[in-house]
Amino acid sequence: MPTTKPRYTVTDTGDLSDQLDQAQRRWPEIHDRKELLLKLAAAGRDAIEEKATDRARAVEETAGALSGVYEPGELERLREDWPD
Repeated sequence: MPTTKPRYTVTDTGDLSDQLDQAQRRWPEIHDRKELLLKLAAAGRDAIEEKATDRARAVEETAGALSGVYEPGELERLREDWPD
């Protein structure tokens, strides 16, 4: 079917083969290697989203924690000592 979307060709060898073997052990109910590849991609996406969410949560929880610790203009005074 014609498409403007990119297509990818991968071969079940080397690192990919090892990753699919590990996925097979993790999800033994999935027997089709293509389905395992899609499951791995989804797991990677989920891990990236979770890390981003954790990071955003940490920023939100600590935002403003040092408010009032530094005096106005302190950063500029510190920068005066920096070499150009």
